[in-house]
Amino acid sequence: MKFQNEHFYILTGGPGVGKTAVLDELQKSGYSTVPETARAIIKEQIATAGEALPWKNKERYMELMLLASVESYKEAAAAASPSPLFFDRGILDAFCYAAIIGKDPTPEMQEIAATYRYNSTVFIFPPWKAIYETDSERKQDWNEAEATFDQMKKTYEAYGYKIIEVPKGTVAERKDFILHQIHKQEQK
Repeated sequence: MKFQNEHFYILTGGPGVGKTAVLDELQKSGYSTVPETARAIIKEQIATAGEALPWKNKERYMELMLLASVESYKEAAAAASPSPLFFDRGILDAFCYAAIIGKDPTPEMQEIAATYRYNSTVFIFPPWKAIYETDSERKQDWNEAEATFDQMKKTYEAYGYKIIEVPKGTVAERKDFILHQIHKQEQK
């Protein structure tokens, strides 16, 4: 069974590009959001001395990220709201990570990508050196951040999504840009 939810919007990009700040702003404006699963996995793995981390067992980390993303999708779909719902990353972000670590998508992964579809428009945030920071969960250097952005674009486009790059600006400007794009899409 395939699921296509036109109300599910993905905000993605490399690390440290301002996605979470924009998602927080969308939430303050009354929109529902789904937090990033990758950070939750990292926090849980650190707290339990687990190995499924991007700097330890990369493949297991990717598997957990994929499973958590599918679970987030299913939970959101069960709520069945007709209002826009914004995801901090989507299922295909795990595919991007798989490509970065040199793992080809398995047939099971391909089936997941075909089964759980979001709105065909994906909002991608470009690298922005002025706001980029590392922390205990985000350890990628600037070059890795740029490479991740490039791979994200390739991955989403390969699976038939239309990429809209969110311009640099204030959090409010970026939020307004996204909402304007959705409004334009709904008018078609």
